[in-house]
Amino acid sequence: MISFVWSSLLPLTPGTGGSENYTIGHIRELQRRGIPVRVITLGFGKEDGRKELPDIDFVDLKHESELSELDDTIIFVSEPLNIPTRNQSYTILHCPPGDVRLKRTFLSSETRESQPIVTSHHAAQVWSKVLDIPAGNIPVVYPFASPEFSKEKHTKAKKTRVLFAGRITPDKGVYTLLWALHSDKIDFNKFEFRATNAGKAHPNSRMLMPMLEAHPHIELIEAKKTPQAMAKLYARTDIVVMPSSFLWWDEMFGIVSVEAQHAGCRVVASNGGGIPETDCGGLILIEPDNPKELEAGILKAAKLGRMTEEARKKATEQFTLSDSVDKLLEVINYDTHSEV
Repeated sequence: MISFVWSSLLPLTPGTGGSENYTIGHIRELQRRGIPVRVITLGFGKEDGRKELPDIDFVDLKHESELSELDDTIIFVSEPLNIPTRNQSYTILHCPPGDVRLKRTFLSSETRESQPIVTSHHAAQVWSKVLDIPAGNIPVVYPFASPEFSKEKHTKAKKTRVLFAGRITPDKGVYTLLWALHSDKIDFNKFEFRATNAGKAHPNSRMLMPMLEAHPHIELIEAKKTPQAMAKLYARTDIVVMPSSFLWWDEMFGIVSVEAQHAGCRVVASNGGGIPETDCGGLILIEPDNPKELEAGILKAAKLGRMTEEARKKATEQFTLSDSVDKLLEVINYDTHSEV
């Protein structure tokens, strides 16, 4: 049995962020392969996300010490816990080590026994310095785009449609986007801008969303909670913007970039962190925290137009769900025949 341990401050909710979608996608692919798998949540009770994920097996524990009694292959996916486990445990480090609690926990002697896994080669370099482990000894299990993103047919429109699909938080570049839209070079008769309210439960999102709602040229729409729904949104989009800020944040990967390119969208994104690793042929990199660069990137992407069908097909051969799960099983040395 593989158990993904979710101990975040928020429930495991689809459509909220990359960590959530990564975990949910892996679980569903493992289920498809007939491998026993579940989510273990801590401290949420029955309000842990299971209502929105009825196809996934959830177990809620009252205390983290109960993990020590399990004979599972345990994978921590929101933070490493200072808990001894019967078998080798693993921790997928989705976030940078800027979180003091995360850094302190992982450096404790007990948690050191948990094998770190990262989501990009950039993340391996970052964490190697913190953990004093050679980057080559930290395995990379890349995120993926679900198959739905490559299947949805593009629908045309008179205007160039630009989408911001990240969390409405400063680290995702909301302020850079708002400033870029002050440009007199962007003709709003030819462009339309939308943003999803992803991560709306986050305190920063609640503060920033009124600014987007009040903006005359941005339509704020509901975040999509399934790959199918998100794929349909990308099919009605030409350009996806990811102006991530690197003033206080380090983007470890950037799954939105991969999903959007699998759907045929051009992606205009900050050149930093793990984002350059997401290039599937439709990525335009810009200087982070620079509104003029974002403006120029949008205009360049509009001139190029959506990815050709040939380019899109090549894009979909990279960062697949199947490859990601294959790599995960290789890293955890899991015998897929032992429990089938």
